Amino acid sequence: MIPLAEIERARERIAGAAIRTPLVRLPDTDIWLKLENLQPVNSFKIRGATNAIRAASSVELADGVVTASAGNMAQGLAWAAREAGVPATIVVPDHAPQTKLDRIERLGGQVIKVPFERWWQTMIESRFEGVDGLFVHPVRDELVMAGNGTIGLELLEDLPDVDTVLVPFGGGGLSTGIASAVKALRPQVRVYGVDPEPGPALSSAFAAGEPVTVEYVPSFVDGSGSRGVLDFMWPYLSEALDGAYVASLDEIADAVRLLAERIRVVAEGAGALALAVALSGRAGEGKIACIVSGGNIDLPVLARILTGETPE
Repeated sequence: MIPLAEIERARERIAGAAIRTPLVRLPDTDIWLKLENLQPVNSFKIRGATNAIRAASSVELADGVVTASAGNMAQGLAWAAREAGVPATIVVPDHAPQTKLDRIERLGGQVIKVPFERWWQTMIESRFEGVDGLFVHPVRDELVMAGNGTIGLELLEDLPDVDTVLVPFGGGGLSTGIASAVKALRPQVRVYGVDPEPGPALSSAFAAGEPVTVEYVPSFVDGSGSRGVLDFMWPYLSEALDGAYVASLDEIADAVRLLAERIRVVAEGAGALALAVALSGRAGEGKIACIVSGGNIDLPVLARILTGETPE
């Protein structure tokens, strides 16, 4: 797990960049929503990206920064790089939504679109051939995880008697960071990751006791779901988390719709994962906190969901 002292230092370091997001109760329930979709880049990723860049030396930043991302880390890193006055290069998979690609470019990031297999290899190798710069890994970088962990600090300050925390699972950097903070301060609180059904990497790893390869089909939940947990992340995840749940695409679409109708906020598919499980009742009783991790969704996809459809 990430040391609590590192997470506390991250909170000081990212001050003025990431905002302290509100914790909102879903009416008539004991479900609480941590609205990270309200960050300046509409995603929690600004926390980890800013922490990593502000902690780097001028020598490390001399050639700019590089990451591999389906969209949200790309925006967070591009935002933090622009603030630091250095270029950002983002390697994205070819199914990344146009909404996120447009936002990356508006923030000054250079986009390199590649097939999913090459993008995944970039994640594994923490490098992209032919591109120089400090590689800020969206998942395994401990400075990124510490920045993400600041969400856990805020959550416990606002809801100290929380029983369960549900966190969308993409690669593990968010769930590891939050669980590290929560477990250090409230060891009795249960923390679970949440997968989408098309690509349930984390839940499959917990079931097998190790990372395994699963069937993955890209869906409107573009920030989550994969062929498997990255090997280097499993030691963090198996120590920090109590397990994992899986949400179906119908459940996720319902959660996106409910957030718009009842809370008046927009969440992307991955951002609604935790709420989807909380609404199902599978996470049990007590006070349940759901991390709404992001709100970057293509408007045509959102429109279909709001009219009752479940996009593929």
